[in-house]
Amino acid sequence: MARLFILLQWLVPQQALSRLVGWLARSRAPWIAGPFIRWFARHYEVDMTEAAEPGLAAYTSFNDFFTRALAPDARPLDPEPGAILCPADGAISQIGDITGGSVFQAKGRYFSAENLLADVERADAFHNGHFATIYLSPKDYHRVHMPLAGKLVAQTYIPGDLFSVNPTTANHVDSLFARNERLVCYFDTAAGPMAMVLVGAMIVAGISTVWGGQVAPPLKQPVTTDFTRTPAPVSLERGEEMGRFMLGSTVILLLPEGSVSWDDRFREGAATRMGARLGMLTAS
Repeated sequence: MARLFILLQWLVPQQALSRLVGWLARSRAPWIAGPFIRWFARHYEVDMTEAAEPGLAAYTSFNDFFTRALAPDARPLDPEPGAILCPADGAISQIGDITGGSVFQAKGRYFSAENLLADVERADAFHNGHFATIYLSPKDYHRVHMPLAGKLVAQTYIPGDLFSVNPTTANHVDSLFARNERLVCYFDTAAGPMAMVLVGAMIVAGISTVWGGQVAPPLKQPVTTDFTRTPAPVSLERGEEMGRFMLGSTVILLLPEGSVSWDDRFREGAATRMGARLGMLTAS
């Protein structure tokens, strides 16, 4: 079954299918949005009790439902000043140290930080550093938050494939996260440089940030935006929202060597909740 699932992903028109789903997800036609939302909530057993608006009828498009806000007290932030927070609800795909420039993907598969970031110079900052890969399943809360307070330095949109990013695909497709479409956001933090990589995936209808909105349209070449010269710098507090996915995907966090000690609770498959302590700073 796994081989058939992977083969189908090679054969289907990934971009066209994802854009079609994006159109459906944005639609405010009641006969599209209502049944789609109700089916999805039931099929994936979405917990609406934590949502700021728990009633499904309040959402006029699937995107509104999928990127729903949580109730104000649903995700308390770990109070320890040196704690690095989980940036999203989901599950740990992998977590650990970057070996040289290699990041562990799954089952003997690795990808390079250089290829993930599409930037040799910026990848050097994470040589022998630390990483955490968090998979957001369809039922999860899909806003992404800051693990540390940071000032935005740059962002790079990198075009690519749109393979699924679930565990089955991660186990069978080489360099999955470094070949999929993605948005890389660089921040200056108390730990030094930090990269947050929002990875696109099959039928993900879009990625957006709080400072720029939805990243669109898909382009054929990487595009980097420098935020150090803007008259209105973007600074985000620890735990503040930085972006969101329209349908499930993956967040990869990169930090420099010697900057963090990951919490032993978080191993492959462990559930994450935004705001929980993912690790502790070991250097400033």
